[in-house]
Amino acid sequence: MMHGFSMKKLAIRLEERYLLDMKKVEQLKRHLKPGQVYRREDLAHWSNAVDRHLKELSADGTLTKLAGGLYYHPKKTVFGEAPAQDEELVEAFLKDDRYLLASPNAYNTLGVGTTQLYNETVVYNHKRHGRFDLGGRVFDFRVKPRFPKSLTREFLLVDLVGNVNRLAEDREQVLSRVQDQVAGMDRPRLARTVHEYGSARARKFFANALGGSAASHAA
Repeated sequence: MMHGFSMKKLAIRLEERYLLDMKKVEQLKRHLKPGQVYRREDLAHWSNAVDRHLKELSADGTLTKLAGGLYYHPKKTVFGEAPAQDEELVEAFLKDDRYLLASPNAYNTLGVGTTQLYNETVVYNHKRHGRFDLGGRVFDFRVKPRFPKSLTREFLLVDLVGNVNRLAEDREQVLSRVQDQVAGMDRPRLARTVHEYGSARARKFFANALGGSAASHAA
Protein backbone atom coordinates (compact mmCIF):
# COMPACT_ATOMS: atom_id res chain seq x y z
CA MET A 1 0.00 0.00 0.00
CA MET A 2 2.74 2.43 1.00
CA HIS A 3 4.78 1.37 -2.04
CA GLY A 4 1.89 2.14 -4.36
CA PHE A 5 1.36 5.51 -2.71
CA SER A 6 5.06 6.38 -3.09
CA MET A 7 5.03 5.45 -6.76
CA LYS A 8 1.96 7.59 -7.35
CA LYS A 9 3.61 10.50 -5.54
CA LEU A 10 6.76 10.06 -7.64
CA ALA A 11 4.72 10.01 -10.84
CA ILE A 12 3.00 13.26 -9.82
CA ARG A 13 6.34 14.91 -9.11
CA LEU A 14 7.74 13.77 -12.46
CA GLU A 15 4.68 15.12 -14.24
CA GLU A 16 4.99 18.42 -12.41
CA ARG A 17 8.66 18.62 -13.34
CA TYR A 18 7.84 17.84 -16.96
CA LEU A 19 5.14 20.51 -17.09
CA LEU A 20 7.47 23.03 -15.45
CA ASP A 21 10.18 22.22 -18.00
CA MET A 22 7.70 22.61 -20.86
CA LYS A 23 6.71 25.97 -19.41
CA LYS A 24 10.39 27.03 -19.35
CA VAL A 25 10.82 25.94 -22.98
CA GLU A 26 7.76 27.96 -24.01
CA GLN A 27 9.15 30.97 -22.16
CA LEU A 28 12.41 30.57 -24.06
CA LYS A 29 10.53 30.33 -27.35
CA ARG A 30 8.83 33.66 -26.68
CA HIS A 31 12.23 35.37 -26.71
CA LEU A 32 13.14 34.01 -30.15
CA LYS A 33 12.71 36.22 -33.20
CA PRO A 34 12.38 34.74 -36.71
CA GLY A 35 15.50 35.24 -38.82
CA GLN A 36 17.72 35.83 -35.80
CA VAL A 37 20.98 33.99 -35.08
CA TYR A 38 21.80 33.26 -31.44
CA ARG A 39 24.82 32.10 -29.50
CA ARG A 40 24.36 29.52 -26.76
CA GLU A 41 25.37 32.10 -24.16
CA ASP A 42 22.64 34.47 -25.38
CA LEU A 43 19.98 31.81 -24.89
CA ALA A 44 21.35 30.83 -21.48
CA HIS A 45 19.96 34.11 -20.11
CA TRP A 46 16.43 32.77 -20.68
CA SER A 47 16.91 29.15 -19.67
CA ASN A 48 17.79 27.28 -16.49
CA ALA A 49 18.79 24.19 -18.51
CA VAL A 50 20.02 25.64 -21.77
CA ASP A 51 21.65 22.52 -23.23
CA ARG A 52 18.56 20.38 -22.70
CA HIS A 53 16.31 23.10 -24.07
CA LEU A 54 18.54 23.62 -27.11
CA LYS A 55 18.38 19.91 -27.83
CA GLU A 56 14.57 19.95 -27.59
CA LEU A 57 14.19 23.07 -29.74
CA SER A 58 16.58 21.69 -32.36
CA ALA A 59 14.65 18.42 -32.44
CA ASP A 60 11.28 20.11 -33.04
CA GLY A 61 12.68 22.49 -35.69
CA THR A 62 12.33 25.68 -33.66
CA LEU A 63 16.11 26.15 -33.85
CA THR A 64 18.65 25.06 -36.45
CA LYS A 65 22.21 24.42 -35.31
CA LEU A 66 24.61 26.28 -37.62
CA ALA A 67 27.92 25.57 -35.88
CA GLY A 68 29.23 24.89 -32.39
CA GLY A 69 27.29 27.16 -30.04
CA LEU A 70 25.49 28.94 -32.90
CA TYR A 71 21.75 28.56 -33.57
CA TYR A 72 19.22 30.03 -35.99
CA HIS A 73 15.49 30.58 -35.51
CA PRO A 74 14.21 30.14 -39.09
CA LYS A 75 12.02 32.73 -40.72
CA LYS A 76 9.06 31.20 -42.54
CA THR A 77 8.19 32.39 -46.04
CA VAL A 78 5.78 31.20 -48.72
CA PHE A 79 8.75 29.40 -50.27
CA GLY A 80 9.76 27.66 -47.04
CA GLU A 81 12.36 28.56 -44.46
CA ALA A 82 14.59 31.50 -45.38
CA PRO A 83 18.31 30.99 -44.68
CA ALA A 84 20.06 33.19 -42.15
CA GLN A 85 21.42 36.45 -43.50
CA ASP A 86 25.21 36.61 -43.85
CA GLU A 87 25.32 39.65 -41.58
CA GLU A 88 23.38 37.84 -38.83
CA LEU A 89 25.68 34.81 -39.07
CA VAL A 90 28.92 36.75 -39.04
CA GLU A 91 27.98 39.18 -36.28
CA ALA A 92 26.83 36.36 -33.97
CA PHE A 93 29.94 34.30 -34.75
CA LEU A 94 32.32 37.19 -34.13
CA LYS A 95 30.35 38.78 -31.29
CA ASP A 96 31.38 42.01 -33.00
CA ASP A 97 29.77 44.35 -35.52
CA ARG A 98 33.09 45.60 -36.89
CA TYR A 99 33.58 43.64 -40.09
CA LEU A 100 33.37 43.94 -43.86
CA LEU A 101 31.82 41.31 -46.11
CA ALA A 102 33.57 40.95 -49.45
CA SER A 103 33.88 38.39 -52.22
CA PRO A 104 36.32 37.68 -55.06
CA ASN A 105 33.22 37.68 -57.28
CA ALA A 106 33.03 41.47 -56.81
CA TYR A 107 36.30 41.83 -58.74
CA ASN A 108 34.35 40.86 -61.86
CA THR A 109 32.67 44.29 -61.82
CA LEU A 110 36.00 46.13 -62.22
CA GLY A 111 36.59 45.36 -65.88
CA VAL A 112 40.04 43.84 -65.35
CA GLY A 113 39.40 40.45 -66.94
CA THR A 114 38.31 38.43 -63.91
CA THR A 115 35.34 36.14 -64.60
CA GLN A 116 35.60 33.27 -62.12
CA LEU A 117 32.87 32.71 -59.53
CA TYR A 118 33.84 31.67 -56.02
CA ASN A 119 31.57 29.94 -53.52
CA GLU A 120 32.77 31.74 -50.42
CA THR A 121 32.51 35.06 -48.66
CA VAL A 122 35.51 36.92 -47.28
CA VAL A 123 35.06 38.55 -43.88
CA TYR A 124 37.59 41.22 -42.94
CA ASN A 125 37.54 41.61 -39.18
CA HIS A 126 39.67 42.24 -36.09
CA LYS A 127 39.20 38.94 -34.21
CA ARG A 128 39.04 35.68 -36.18
CA HIS A 129 41.18 34.13 -38.91
CA GLY A 130 40.44 30.99 -40.91
CA ARG A 131 37.78 29.29 -43.02
CA PHE A 132 34.58 28.34 -41.21
CA ASP A 133 31.43 26.54 -42.33
CA LEU A 134 28.44 28.36 -40.86
CA GLY A 135 25.11 26.83 -41.73
CA GLY A 136 26.47 25.18 -44.87
CA ARG A 137 28.15 28.35 -46.16
CA VAL A 138 31.90 28.88 -46.25
CA PHE A 139 33.26 32.12 -44.78
CA ASP A 140 36.92 33.05 -45.09
CA PHE A 141 37.67 35.18 -42.03
CA ARG A 142 40.75 37.36 -42.42
CA VAL A 143 42.13 39.58 -39.68
CA LYS A 144 42.90 43.02 -41.07
CA PRO A 145 43.86 46.08 -39.00
CA ARG A 146 41.85 48.51 -41.12
CA PHE A 147 39.04 48.25 -43.65
CA PRO A 148 36.25 50.59 -44.80
CA LYS A 149 32.67 50.34 -43.59
CA SER A 150 31.46 49.44 -47.07
CA LEU A 151 32.95 48.29 -50.37
CA THR A 152 34.06 50.94 -52.84
CA ARG A 153 35.51 50.60 -56.32
CA GLU A 154 38.85 51.90 -55.05
CA PHE A 155 38.97 49.40 -52.19
CA LEU A 156 38.07 46.51 -54.50
CA LEU A 157 40.89 47.43 -56.87
CA VAL A 158 43.41 47.69 -54.03
CA ASP A 159 42.10 44.47 -52.49
CA LEU A 160 42.36 42.64 -55.81
CA VAL A 161 46.03 43.56 -56.21
CA GLY A 162 46.73 42.38 -52.67
CA ASN A 163 45.04 39.04 -53.37
CA VAL A 164 45.91 38.56 -57.04
CA ASN A 165 47.83 35.33 -56.31
CA ARG A 166 44.62 33.77 -54.97
CA LEU A 167 42.79 34.23 -58.29
CA ALA A 168 42.40 31.68 -61.08
CA GLU A 169 43.12 34.18 -63.87
CA ASP A 170 46.54 35.04 -65.31
CA ARG A 171 48.20 37.33 -62.78
CA GLU A 172 50.13 39.51 -65.24
CA GLN A 173 47.13 40.07 -67.50
CA VAL A 174 44.95 41.11 -64.57
CA LEU A 175 47.57 43.52 -63.19
CA SER A 176 48.05 45.01 -66.65
CA ARG A 177 44.33 45.76 -66.84
CA VAL A 178 44.37 47.20 -63.33
CA GLN A 179 47.09 49.57 -64.54
CA ASP A 180 44.79 50.63 -67.41
CA GLN A 181 41.91 51.23 -64.98
CA VAL A 182 44.00 53.54 -62.81
CA ALA A 183 44.18 56.14 -65.57
CA GLY A 184 40.43 56.75 -65.44
CA MET A 185 40.00 56.79 -61.67
CA ASP A 186 40.03 59.51 -59.04
CA ARG A 187 43.76 59.33 -58.34
CA PRO A 188 43.80 61.17 -54.97
CA ARG A 189 40.96 58.99 -53.70
CA LEU A 190 42.67 55.84 -54.94
CA ALA A 191 45.97 56.89 -53.36
CA ARG A 192 44.25 57.46 -50.00
CA THR A 193 42.67 54.01 -50.21
CA VAL A 194 46.06 52.45 -50.93
CA HIS A 195 47.58 54.32 -48.01
CA GLU A 196 44.82 53.34 -45.56
CA TYR A 197 44.07 49.77 -46.57
CA GLY A 198 46.67 48.48 -49.00
CA SER A 199 48.91 45.48 -48.32
CA ALA A 200 52.66 45.72 -48.94
CA ARG A 201 52.11 44.20 -52.40
CA ALA A 202 49.36 46.69 -53.23
CA ARG A 203 51.36 49.68 -52.00
CA LYS A 204 54.32 48.69 -54.13
CA PHE A 205 52.16 48.16 -57.22
CA PHE A 206 50.24 51.43 -56.90
CA ALA A 207 53.37 53.41 -56.08
CA ASN A 208 54.41 52.61 -59.65
CA ALA A 209 50.92 52.84 -61.14
CA LEU A 210 50.22 56.25 -59.63
CA GLY A 211 53.75 57.54 -60.11
CA GLY A 212 55.69 59.68 -57.66
CA SER A 213 52.56 61.68 -56.83
CA ALA A 214 50.99 58.80 -54.84
CA ALA A 215 52.45 59.88 -51.52
CA SER A 216 51.31 63.47 -51.97
CA HIS A 217 47.81 62.32 -52.92
CA ALA A 218 47.63 60.16 -49.79
CA ALA A 219 48.65 63.08 -47.63
